[in-house]
Amino acid sequence: MERSAGRPQGSGDSVSERLEWRPVVYRKCTDTLWLLLFCLFWAGLMFISGYSVVAGAAERLVLGYDSFGNICGRKNIPVEGANLSGLDMTSKKYVFFLNSCSLEIQSLKSSSLSLCVSSCPQQQLNSLEDLQSFARNNGSLLCIYNLNVSSYTLNAKAAQLCPTLPVPPSKSFPLFNRCVPQNPECYSKYASVLINMVNEMDVFHRILSGILAGRDTVIGLSVLALAFSLMLVLAFRYIQTLLIHTLIALVVFGLLFVSGVLWWLHYDYRNDPSTELETEKENVKFLLGYAIFSTIVTVVLLSLIFVLRKRLQFTVQLFRIVGKIIGRIPFLLFQPLWTFLVLVVFWVFWVAVLLSLGTAGTAHSTSGGQVEYRALSGICYMAWYHFVGLIWTSEFILACQQMVIAGAVVTCYFNRNKNNPPPHPVLSSISVLFCYHLGTAVKGSFIITILRIPRIVLLYLYNILNHKENAKHLFNCCFCWVCFQKSCLRCFNQHAYTSTAINGTNFCTSAKDAVCILARNSAKLASISFFGDFLLFLGKVFVVCFTVFGGLMAFNYYRDLHAWVVPLLLVGFLAYLMSHSFLSVFEVTADALFLCFAIDMETNDGTAEKPYFVDQELLT
Repeated sequence: MERSAGRPQGSGDSVSERLEWRPVVYRKCTDTLWLLLFCLFWAGLMFISGYSVVAGAAERLVLGYDSFGNICGRKNIPVEGANLSGLDMTSKKYVFFLNSCSLEIQSLKSSSLSLCVSSCPQQQLNSLEDLQSFARNNGSLLCIYNLNVSSYTLNAKAAQLCPTLPVPPSKSFPLFNRCVPQNPECYSKYASVLINMVNEMDVFHRILSGILAGRDTVIGLSVLALAFSLMLVLAFRYIQTLLIHTLIALVVFGLLFVSGVLWWLHYDYRNDPSTELETEKENVKFLLGYAIFSTIVTVVLLSLIFVLRKRLQFTVQLFRIVGKIIGRIPFLLFQPLWTFLVLVVFWVFWVAVLLSLGTAGTAHSTSGGQVEYRALSGICYMAWYHFVGLIWTSEFILACQQMVIAGAVVTCYFNRNKNNPPPHPVLSSISVLFCYHLGTAVKGSFIITILRIPRIVLLYLYNILNHKENAKHLFNCCFCWVCFQKSCLRCFNQHAYTSTAINGTNFCTSAKDAVCILARNSAKLASISFFGDFLLFLGKVFVVCFTVFGGLMAFNYYRDLHAWVVPLLLVGFLAYLMSHSFLSVFEVTADALFLCFAIDMETNDGTAEKPYFVDQELLT
């Protein structure tokens, strides 16, 4: 393989005269200050993580807790000044209110004492003797913890320490682990209070409740998205004309079907007379937004498919060439696996910290020995910092994958002996990345992150001014423009990473050199790149459509007190990231191949002195 020591000292008018454009042997670290900045940023994330672990209690949000600060279903730590705190509630998983028929909630605080019990009373209890018998038969103590069962009928203060009689029959509520009274009169009062309590919760806590309640479904749907992504990777590796037509047919069916289901669910929820909760009203709003967005995407993609239908055979040839390159580096197909594993580990960590932040508060004992939790100041700012960390780190992990693939493709392309490829190109590319170019990946991912911030600001302003029609149209235009810029910048970053893999230069220099090369060859490469990227995008749409459809079917069966549209949005986001992570092998390989081809055409002329590196199949 031909290699150079870097940039020649001579100067010229063109990029090809200034650069030999061959993978360099002697490299130096690039964009070191950006790597240092990223390390400092992660130091801040680690501080927030430690703080959230110490101050937060995510289990308290979903499992429930009693009036003495004990989380039901868990072992607890004592709170100073609260004698009945710090108890072992492993076997007591349900919250029971002593006065469930006259319950009042003010500022998310209950007027009734609450206890953790092992089971809810299935039948009405009319006397203290019935309470005592229920405790002995079922092991569920419905009176204050320090009152012995044998003293239920003997203690003069038992009436104040036990629930108000008669105790109505109750049933455990699956989401909040509460004992809900089944007596019609008590149930109506209890449900009214519970609705008011949920509506008083801020959106942040409602979202956390929804994520926690649907966590098993989210995990299952993520596995489904992983299976779809792996299936498409194998399909694209051995792509044929029939497979392309099948993929397009499935995408069209998925788009039409998902759009139809979203409109049907919106109509069903909007006309449901039992819609009282704020979370249910949010479900209706989100479903309308999803339906409109899905319909617009469907119309746009169907139009593009119709316009580009005659280019399918050309796309098949393109992916055969890309498959041939990947065939020389088969370990590229395993590259998304470690990226996916790293992303999953990071996402699990991120969600755990977010849940802890959402429940961060200090326990304070009151004069009656009870415990109340007071929210900590500055949590909102920490949550925003944590959100930026999600975007930046996810983009950084994906950027590392792009650089590894680009480095391996570059190594094999600039190799004269095609029958004897370089040994271990993927491991060599990983080594080069971690030793020299992590700073470049940090800088490229930061630019994408910065571009996402205007989108968040636009969405915030859109929600504030959504009643003004002119403002809505303006924000829609701005939002589309920002999305278009982000898509262009991703392509721009990819070419910069490929240039860095070749010349070992920093991000800005690599981007400038790549743009100069591509600008002079745009007519040759633009149409080829566009068709390939469009087909890969259809593959991502396929994964998202069928994963979201599975989510619609799963979440629609759980119309409880949580905003299931938020977990559904999370599922769609994770499905897109998974499909992008896996299909980016072909996308990055094609983009790197195009840049190498442009360099080859510009620096060589096909003569014996300067033969082309490219295969004849791609040259034609």
